[in-house]
Amino acid sequence: MKNLYIALGVAVVLGIGGWYFSQSTRLSPVVQSMQVVELQDGDTYDLTASVVTKEIDGMKYTMLAYNGSIPGPLLKIPQGAEVTINFKNELGMNTLLHSHGVRMDNAFDGSQTSQKEMKPGETFSYKLKFPDVGMYWYHPHVREDYQQELGLYGGFLVVPQDAAYWSPVNREVPLFLDDILIEDDSISLNKKETDHTLMGRFGNVMLVNGETDYVLDAKKGEVIRFYVTNAANTRPFNFAISGVPLKLVGADGGAYEKEEWVDSVVIGPSERVIVEVLFNESRDYEILNATPDRVYTLGTVRVSDEVLAVSYAATFGELLGSLRAYDDTIASIDPFRTYFAKTPDKRIAFTIDMTGGMGGHMMPDGTWMGGTGMLSGVPEGGIEWEDNMGAMSAASNSDTAQWHIVDQDTGKQDMNIDWTFARGEPVKIRIENPADSMHPMQHPIHFHGQRFLVVTRDGIPQTNLVWKDTVLVKAGETVEIILDTSNPGVWMAHCHIAEHLEAGMMMQFEVR
Repeated sequence: MKNLYIALGVAVVLGIGGWYFSQSTRLSPVVQSMQVVELQDGDTYDLTASVVTKEIDGMKYTMLAYNGSIPGPLLKIPQGAEVTINFKNELGMNTLLHSHGVRMDNAFDGSQTSQKEMKPGETFSYKLKFPDVGMYWYHPHVREDYQQELGLYGGFLVVPQDAAYWSPVNREVPLFLDDILIEDDSISLNKKETDHTLMGRFGNVMLVNGETDYVLDAKKGEVIRFYVTNAANTRPFNFAISGVPLKLVGADGGAYEKEEWVDSVVIGPSERVIVEVLFNESRDYEILNATPDRVYTLGTVRVSDEVLAVSYAATFGELLGSLRAYDDTIASIDPFRTYFAKTPDKRIAFTIDMTGGMGGHMMPDGTWMGGTGMLSGVPEGGIEWEDNMGAMSAASNSDTAQWHIVDQDTGKQDMNIDWTFARGEPVKIRIENPADSMHPMQHPIHFHGQRFLVVTRDGIPQTNLVWKDTVLVKAGETVEIILDTSNPGVWMAHCHIAEHLEAGMMMQFEVR
């Protein structure tokens, strides 16, 4: 009889547990599409992070969203405005709201150097200033590898004060590129700890604005300005649209010095690019991730014969022979040009520590042998486009594969680095990604609260500059940047591969 009671008790517990899971899934709101919200100077906006249900390829998954949508609302804000975001955490786990690339006051950065992690149910008012034109975005800064992967990301589109800042177009369209790893009908994530720290988590399902089958309807002769954000944990994208050139006009922090025609553009995690495209034929155009390994079709631009009321095709075409220069960008960079040739003030490099817990061993030449082969060797072109380490990468975690930023002058690593800069005195930083490290791969390096210029790559001066907050440093590459130390406070800098960040690849610096 006692055993019968125990069995009945177990059955009841399992039944309640199963009921709770099904009910929690059923009761989670169905995810919505991204909405555009226009804010003005002084406005207040409520933003909540919560659990939603989303369907991907016919299967329903429990995911996370800002205000119920993936991506979260696109907040369209005038340059120079200040707005307040009243943020609430309804995730059931700690989080923070980081406004990526925005030069706000330090107290509202939403990182661990400026704010305690928000517990479930807590609220915080972020007062954000937007001095710079461009596309910025918001995402968590706690367990990014988990929360961002499940859908927590959204954008800020900062509208220039000068209506003639950009060339005229028919429409502006934000595109968030993402991927997600789904295995055995489950999203492959570990809530207890960060895994995939060796390579980072590459997904096997591609998403544009949260959808696997993204379609944009357009009209023949339409000129569209795309604001493209890489919201993936790890994957770099080589963005292209089939059969048309892209006019590259901007990046993280606004316009380039001059426009360029390109067939495609590489976007590292957290980077943004701004391109303009003329669709002059009525047909389907594929949105592509065109890498040396394979070509993914991410979505479709479906162009009809419908007549436009106004077309900017003629103006767009005139620029084929004479691309536009952006005088505002050139003028903003001019005061920094005297620093381009100076000796670097600071030098950092990247390294990784790995243990036998990954099932491998150290070879006599210092390389690491695992079940899938050597981890040394620079990938062709300096970029790993896919996870080529398989189970070894999946099994890695912050105990077995730890990434580091190393100050080459002091030997200090990660959060022990203690740089202090004077406000208004530009700093030249050399960033080296050694070809002879245990596992050379690309790293997107993000500096909070400041902007910078990429002035050389492997010693070659860059001739068309744009303000950046993240730079993709290829394996074996050395990049030099000029940091505009305009914003006082204690800030973070880190790799924006989410699993590398969680595995220790972060530092801090102070601007006084």
